[in-house]
Amino acid sequence: MKHSTNQQTRRGRGPAHRIGRSLALVLPVVLVLSGTLAVTRVNWSGNPSNSVLTASDASVSDAKPGSVSRAPQDALRDRLMTELVQENPGVALTHLQQAVNGRPSLAKHCASIARALGKAAVRVYGPTRAQSYARPVCDTSFATGVAAAHG
Repeated sequence: MKHSTNQQTRRGRGPAHRIGRSLALVLPVVLVLSGTLAVTRVNWSGNPSNSVLTASDASVSDAKPGSVSRAPQDALRDRLMTELVQENPGVALTHLQQAVNGRPSLAKHCASIARALGKAAVRVYGPTRAQSYARPVCDTSFATGVAAAHG
């Protein structure tokens, strides 16, 4: 009677096989997601003025040498305030959501920007009309700004 010296065949496959199977399942998902994210970051229009991200970055990059450059969230807030007055709060809120989706680092500033837009909308449009533009951008912060300015 022969005894096998390979204990691995009796107990099943070893840790290398389990690691290989895990990688075989996870690696394609990671590659697809990273490829998708890379493609969504490309400005396919060919026109840099159509990009919300470019617009918020342009004011920082156009700063004169030696001057203090503004933070991206400040440039975005200023641009959205201008849009709120020239267009309407709905356009500003849409562009805020697009900016946060395209540049996740702005997410931590989203609520304060939306509240500031809400307060400005009350000054420009009045409380009733400003509230009509409210939508769930940044967890209803726009509506909170409207209520704070009206109350």
